[in-house]
Amino acid sequence: MALTKAERRSRIRHRIRKVIKGTAETPRLSVFRSNKEIYAQLIDDVSGTTLAAASSREKDIEAGSDKKNTAEAVGKKLAELAKAKGIETCAFDRGGYLYHGRVKALADGAREGGLKF
Repeated sequence: MALTKAERRSRIRHRIRKVIKGTAETPRLSVFRSNKEIYAQLIDDVSGTTLAAASSREKDIEAGSDKKNTAEAVGKKLAELAKAKGIETCAFDRGGYLYHGRVKALADGAREGGLKF
């Protein structure tokens, strides 16, 4: 029996999550992508807290017609928030999505902003 798209993504997500663990020094950069928006957060899995978060729904991020540019802006915003909290490195968790398009744009934006992963 074939897997649905959601089941396939869930399997990949769990496979990634087995390997990647976020700590206070190197949090996990988690990406969630919906059809309209994109969300990213830095998570400390040891204490179970979110250290910083950014999304395309925030007022200071221009949600233009191009979703890739919006995703890149979200990455830059998250890197800026991380720098303010003294976080320089993180582990990238693509959340079961392919490292392509908006997910790649967000990662590139975060790298441009100064995060290392």
